[in-house]
Amino acid sequence: MTLLLTAEEAAKELRIGRTRMYDLIRRREVISVKVDGSRRVPYDELVAYVKRLVAEQSDESGEAA
Repeated sequence: MTLLLTAEEAAKELRIGRTRMYDLIRRREVISVKVDGSRRVPYDELVAYVKRLVAEQSDESGEAA
């Protein structure tokens, strides 16, 4: 498994567009780091983001996550 993904790779994993991925990074909904001037997204951060989405949506519907 790759630990750090480019924004494009992260977007592909989430099945969203590159622009949307950069928007999530800009709004700090997904944390990223810089490596030699290039933006990278930790794989674990994508997992955490999806877990937050699931938790938020299950809270809204009154279901347990």
